[in-house]
Amino acid sequence: MTPPANLPALIFDGDCGFCTSSANKAREWLRLPRVEPWQHADLPPLGLTPHECNEALQWVGVDGEIHSGHAAVAAAMRFRGGLWGVLGRVIPLPVINILGSAAYRVIARNRHRLPGGTPACAIDQTSAADDDRGDR
Repeated sequence: MTPPANLPALIFDGDCGFCTSSANKAREWLRLPRVEPWQHADLPPLGLTPHECNEALQWVGVDGEIHSGHAAVAAAMRFRGGLWGVLGRVIPLPVINILGSAAYRVIARNRHRLPGGTPACAIDQTSAADDDRGDR
């Protein structure tokens, strides 16, 4: 499959106020070319499903490679480069990767309790263990 031309893309849950605020900060701080709620994105060409996007932040790189959860954050930072890129290369290091994955899972499971979050932000706890698939 040839990746879509409008990549890279950071895809988030637009129904979640916390996620929307976080995505807007990422757009601002990292100056990302495409930051879009999954509810408005054409997901099949990106290789994504609504379930995946509801469960975790998604990054689709210019090469079509997909990263989820904390790995999506790291990939977006690497794309931006500079000091952000350095941080994005540190996140996948073994100990930091474990901590980043755990922190992402805690935040994702509690996003409805965070600033901007509402009950609509809550994700199904039975599938929350899959919310941070990392790299595919």
